[in-house]
Amino acid sequence: MIPKVNQLIEDFDQLGYVVEEELATVLLLTLNLSKPLLLEGPPGVGKTEAAHIIAALKNTELIRLQCYEGLDANSAIYEWNYQKQLLSIKLSENQDLSTKEKEDHIFSEDFLLKRPLLKAISSDKQPVLLIDEVDRADEEFEAFLLELLSDFQISIPEMGTIKAKHKPIVILTSNRTRELSDALKRRCLYHWIDYPNFKKELNILKKRVPQFEQDLADQLVRFVHYLRSMKLQKSPGIAETLDWANGLLALQFKSFSVEDIEKTLGCILKSESDINLVKKEGIQTILEEIGA
Repeated sequence: MIPKVNQLIEDFDQLGYVVEEELATVLLLTLNLSKPLLLEGPPGVGKTEAAHIIAALKNTELIRLQCYEGLDANSAIYEWNYQKQLLSIKLSENQDLSTKEKEDHIFSEDFLLKRPLLKAISSDKQPVLLIDEVDRADEEFEAFLLELLSDFQISIPEMGTIKAKHKPIVILTSNRTRELSDALKRRCLYHWIDYPNFKKELNILKKRVPQFEQDLADQLVRFVHYLRSMKLQKSPGIAETLDWANGLLALQFKSFSVEDIEKTLGCILKSESDINLVKKEGIQTILEEIGA
């Protein structure tokens, strides 16, 4: 293993983030090459958490842009504080200023509301910019990202082009609800994060919920892996595994019985149809299948 990759794995491990060599390698390249990284994979597998851990590792600010359908430049990049501008115009009515001087004043940084993308390139210290669930945004919005990801600069008509003081560390995540454009992909390094294997997920559970009893953890992870083999509307991710473990702890359950599982299925499954499907399959049958 490359020494620097090995060191990064150890650093992440100390921060409670379990990462395999392939992901650690692409994260190291992201840091060294100053290239954006696109992380794709099913929900709840740790894509967003990777950005949080990098921010913790670099001891820097995490700036998050949560994408959604209809997201536009005003919400993602900047907008003007119109109320403050109107008040300034009112207050300057009796001042001996030219029209240009008034315009320059109200379209200055004092009246600029910085949204995540502009905030990221204006930061005095290199931040981590998380563009979360970019696949939820409209295809048109991707065009707004291209200038940023290519040159790390943003054009504001009233002020000109603002270039990054420090190139942010950019992490984009996608649940692949739609295919992203080739233009966006070309600007990024890429990695697919899948559901973890049994050993990795058990290790994650040990690190994140260390007080959880070992035998119970083993059974819980095996049960989750069985659920992922079923045709559910939403397969449980690592986040649900941790929620379930914390739920069992909160209820002080000491066993992994049919009754305990039925009471807490809402921690791991997020729809009535999935819960009914598991009950129809038979919880006792599943426990026998996994050897619990």
